[in-house]
Amino acid sequence: MTLATTITIIAIAFIISALLALPLIPMLRRLKFGQSIREEGPQAHQKKAGTPTMGGIIFILSIIVTALALGWMNGLLTTQTVVLLLVLAGFGLIGFLDDFIKVVLKRNLGLTSLQKLIGQIVIAVVSYLLLRLGPFETTVGLPFTSLEIDLGPFYVLFLIFWLVGFSNAVNLTDGLDGLVAGTSSIAFAAFGVLGLVYGQEDLSLVAFSVTGALLGFLLFNANPAKIFMGDTGSLALGGILAMLSVLMKQELLLLLVGIVFVIETLSVILQVISFKTTGKRIFKMSPIHHHFELSGWSEWKVVIVFWTAALAAALIAVLPEVI
Repeated sequence: MTLATTITIIAIAFIISALLALPLIPMLRRLKFGQSIREEGPQAHQKKAGTPTMGGIIFILSIIVTALALGWMNGLLTTQTVVLLLVLAGFGLIGFLDDFIKVVLKRNLGLTSLQKLIGQIVIAVVSYLLLRLGPFETTVGLPFTSLEIDLGPFYVLFLIFWLVGFSNAVNLTDGLDGLVAGTSSIAFAAFGVLGLVYGQEDLSLVAFSVTGALLGFLLFNANPAKIFMGDTGSLALGGILAMLSVLMKQELLLLLVGIVFVIETLSVILQVISFKTTGKRIFKMSPIHHHFELSGWSEWKVVIVFWTAALAAALIAVLPEVI
């Protein structure tokens, strides 16, 4: 895959996202598909109430159209491509149902945690079975080494944990304008480059399609956001990002590339453990991006710092493979 092809993939996905957003945002506003802001969150966020949500539909459609069209034209439609798009659509559907119940049916809790978990497990297992139809390694490689651990029949359990864990991690991170769209676009670009290095052009095609689609969405999601991605977008992004790391056999490298998502999740876990065991909170509010907000940082400053951290982590992960 040449540099020109890579730029073309990103540009097409970018344009499709931007064009889809233009009519969809006013349509969602007319339908009153607005985001509800939880009262216990930062008070500065209350002004965001009513901003259209479910915007993940925009970049999900862009990714699918770009990947299928260019994949067919360039002979890159493979089982791996199909599995990635299945995870994207499947996890996006779970998020859409959750958003729909909350926003349209006015049931604040949306899907229950158990309902979400069952849906995510089903998609993970179906994906695993599809991959097992062909040659598929059940090993997990240790980053920056040649060492591998073969999980054998237990790999399916790891796959479930990985997809569910990262889909929820990205979901937790989605709390500030442009935060997830920016950090995710960096992570997918990193895996796109790794795909080129490893000769996995089909995976790079999907990764760069996501990058372009997210950048197009970011035009309308950056502060002040005109639309939110909702669970529709965040669950889909976390799921496909985790599956991308699985297909590249760079599962654990995702802990570095997705360092922002990992830290956000750990901040919630530590906050809960601390409060339940000592009655005290470690952070002013979790996930940790809210802690920085309540410490006096502007929302834009938090987002820029987190984007920078994501970029630094991606460079650390990718450069040793490129050089």
